[in-house]
Amino acid sequence: MPDLRYQSQPPRHTDVPRPKRAEGQWSFGYAEPQNKNEQSKKDDDPLNVRARILNIYSKRGFDSIDPADLRGRFRWMGLYTQRKPGIDGGKTAVLEEEELDDRYFMLRVRTDGQLLSPATVRALGVIGVDYARDTADVTDRENIQYHWIRIEDVPAIWQLLDDNGLSSLEACGDSPRPFLGSPVAGVAKNEIIDGSSALAEIFERYIGDKDFSNLPRKFKTALTGHPSHDVSPETNDVSFVGTVHPELGPGFDLWVGGGLSTNPMLAQKMGVWIPVDEIADAWAGVASIFRDYGYRRLRSRARLKFLVADWGVEKFREVLEKEYLGRALVTNPSPPSPVGHRDHIGVHEQKDGNFYIGVAPTAGRVSGSLLKDLADAMEEHGVAGARLTPYQKIVLIGVAPDRVDALLDRLDEIGLSGRPSQWRRNTMACTGIEFCKLAIVDTKNRARDLVDELERRFPDLDVPITVNVNGCPNACARTQVADFGLKGQLVMHEGAQVEGYQVHLGGATGLQANFGRKLRAHKVTSAGLDDYVSNVVTNFLADRLEDESFATWAARAEEELLRGERVVTTA
Repeated sequence: MPDLRYQSQPPRHTDVPRPKRAEGQWSFGYAEPQNKNEQSKKDDDPLNVRARILNIYSKRGFDSIDPADLRGRFRWMGLYTQRKPGIDGGKTAVLEEEELDDRYFMLRVRTDGQLLSPATVRALGVIGVDYARDTADVTDRENIQYHWIRIEDVPAIWQLLDDNGLSSLEACGDSPRPFLGSPVAGVAKNEIIDGSSALAEIFERYIGDKDFSNLPRKFKTALTGHPSHDVSPETNDVSFVGTVHPELGPGFDLWVGGGLSTNPMLAQKMGVWIPVDEIADAWAGVASIFRDYGYRRLRSRARLKFLVADWGVEKFREVLEKEYLGRALVTNPSPPSPVGHRDHIGVHEQKDGNFYIGVAPTAGRVSGSLLKDLADAMEEHGVAGARLTPYQKIVLIGVAPDRVDALLDRLDEIGLSGRPSQWRRNTMACTGIEFCKLAIVDTKNRARDLVDELERRFPDLDVPITVNVNGCPNACARTQVADFGLKGQLVMHEGAQVEGYQVHLGGATGLQANFGRKLRAHKVTSAGLDDYVSNVVTNFLADRLEDESFATWAARAEEELLRGERVVTTA
């Protein structure tokens, strides 16, 4: 039986112009899939693969897996085949996907802004130790990501997750990816509004719903009621950002169409006020527009940002109100943008008199054993729970005043400092060539070594400088909005191809939101990265004005200072 959703058209009450060329939009009657990804989703809803994993593949092993499931529908279950060891970055774009596949999986576990109890943190650690060769990473989607997962072990892992209120469902794929929620929701003293209930409602109503399991591409959601905008709302497909209406009180503005990768765009602000109990409906409206009007012909243009860019935010709002919500949204000025971002690292007083402590694993790398140690520390010191952050960090919530110092000391012992250097605090890295089939260069290990060296060279840095390291052009580590955005690629050095990076300088979110400055034909080798970053930081510290941020300086600095070709020294 054909998938009727390919043939359905929602009632159209707005004059949405038909595009000049067919983009595969369902709402204009383009029922037939226009690429292999769309065909695969039409052939069988990806959510159906869960039953095959449980009943067939986990029992018969890796060789029994249908290739269409293995390299397609498995992603809706949070499973990707990981990169086969020993394949260098020069072969990433040359080999077919099946040649890059290992017989093991990466598994992403979504947390969606949830407060994780000590028992849940322990369960996450057990999965790493027992099933993932002691791996675990904190990602910038507030996930825990594992490696070396065997298909035979997936049912046991899913049972552990179910028992602890977690899931890997739709952690990947053309689906509603894991939500970003404020790590300090409900406890921060200066919070505008707590939106945790809205994220929980969206998950309960729509994750696993086949009405939203076939989107044109990935669909990323963020929500925060914190004035620091601590979920990178500018870079998500849909974001709800805390705001205040002069008469109606606290609520949320709606931003749409953000995204990075090879065609970065910042989200456009709608300038509305939505109460917390209507967030889930608004989310479904935006997701439905993406489903019905989103471009399905070319994967490279299938993100929501392209539709928003073509329509404009005013037309997008009109379609949302008239076709999907059936009511007008309340107009309200968008909230002011903060300077920089808030990572919540360190010790901060909560509104109830307790404290929260943000800790910084280096570039998000932890392990199953470390998560078990963290659970022990949380239980020993009466911590209410933990949340993951969009910056690959962890925030411990509900620490009694008389336990703060002892907990900080214990965290230092296990390697999760609540008093990290600026470098350890402000460095992120994607998975990289170690496990990712798209990557060209190493990231996690290179970022760790860079942090160690910068701590040695600049032990007392007095200003935050963010360093985001990415293994390919896809910007999973948000390279375009970092002070140093390092995009992995192969570069020529002394007649040979070696690992290196294209550099973005001075990117930012918030009030200074921009994609950073790129210098013509400027590349840095991995081996030369320590010296290059050190030279540019030295120039910044010598040349900056009073209270000037790195982003502001990078926008005005002479090019030779940004290339590190000349180093300014102070007398």
